[in-house]
Amino acid sequence: MTKQSKLVSYFTKNWLVVLGLVLVWRGTWYVLDWVDLTIFNNEHFFTAIAGIIIGLIVLYLPDHDLKEIQKL
Repeated sequence: MTKQSKLVSYFTKNWLVVLGLVLVWRGTWYVLDWVDLTIFNNEHFFTAIAGIIIGLIVLYLPDHDLKEIQKL
């Protein structure tokens, strides 16, 4: 495999990962909008608080700290 084909392969794989993450984010966003509309009568407060709590749990679980949010 040549250096150029390795480079193309590298960027293609990374681009696909980014595309996958964006599509998951988009789907999650629409599902939460649907939940707001149907369950909470278009009130975003409850899903916003739930999103913050779930996000903190997801950041905490892998290494049992919240160092990732220090970068904000």
